[in-house]
Amino acid sequence: MPAALITGITGQDGSYLAEFLLTQNYNVVGMVRRTSIINLDRLEGIQDRIKLVQGDLLDEASLIGLLREFQPDEVYNLAAMSFVPTSWQQPVLTGEATALGVTRLLDAIRITKPDIRFYQASSSEMFGKVQAVPQSETTPFYPRSPYGVAKLYGHWITVNYRESYGLRATSGILFNHGSPRRGLEFVERKISQGVAAIKLGMLDKLRLGNLEARRDLGFAGDYVRAMWLMLQHDPPDDFVIATGETHSIREMCEVAFNHVGLKYEDYVAQDQRFFRPAEVDLLVGDPTKAGQKLGWEPTVPFTELIHMMVDSDVAQLRSGKKLPDLVEITTVRH
Repeated sequence: MPAALITGITGQDGSYLAEFLLTQNYNVVGMVRRTSIINLDRLEGIQDRIKLVQGDLLDEASLIGLLREFQPDEVYNLAAMSFVPTSWQQPVLTGEATALGVTRLLDAIRITKPDIRFYQASSSEMFGKVQAVPQSETTPFYPRSPYGVAKLYGHWITVNYRESYGLRATSGILFNHGSPRRGLEFVERKISQGVAAIKLGMLDKLRLGNLEARRDLGFAGDYVRAMWLMLQHDPPDDFVIATGETHSIREMCEVAFNHVGLKYEDYVAQDQRFFRPAEVDLLVGDPTKAGQKLGWEPTVPFTELIHMMVDSDVAQLRSGKKLPDLVEITTVRH
């Protein structure tokens, strides 16, 4: 059985990827940071089928130790300080984890087992102030946040180690992707839970930032399948993963509220606390290369995804789950 190490396994993408790899008969090892509380909610149902181990992208020795112990065939680096607005508040930590952490992991692979197939989670935020529409693998980058800058470093150091040391290293430039497991810090999930709470009479208003920002939004389950396909492809290369469609935050609100028989205009209020210092206005990817070389295409349309997320949040709140204070979540990634 092939073995895979996933950093960031407790996140949205990590949990979906772990589930997918299990269906492909992998031994799955998940790296988690040592904290007082580790949230394993997303791994419910598969926790007894994977192995969780402690390690940290800030500590190269721990990475070398894990690679030597478990000898993975594939490594998926999904761990990062991943919330864009928080990267403005903690830019140095963002750089340490999201940028230099990639170098530490690549160097650990180079030292211990250079034949590992490595996946780096790059981001559409690297395009930032977009230089072309749609964005492809050849579009120039112009990041607009510390997060985007750090991701760009991680992307280029992956390319550099591939070209310098012959590592089998691939970057997936993933555009926005959501699911019922998406964190509340991300706008699509804040919308879906806000709609559910309003429908159930638990909330009066949903406060958001820039409603005109546009994003290319797909389903996380589709995107982790693309990660795996990338690592099966030779030679290693970089791929944009996206739907090729763009939708505004306003449109997300309209679809979500309509799904429960409400009008978003009656409940959505813009709040300056949720605007970015430097906005990314239009992201839309061109997944042509992934379609041609990997045979990948998304399977869950935008409207179906939003409905799936709203239905999940309605069910959770009806089951007694406590509603967090959506107003106080100031790290919403628009």
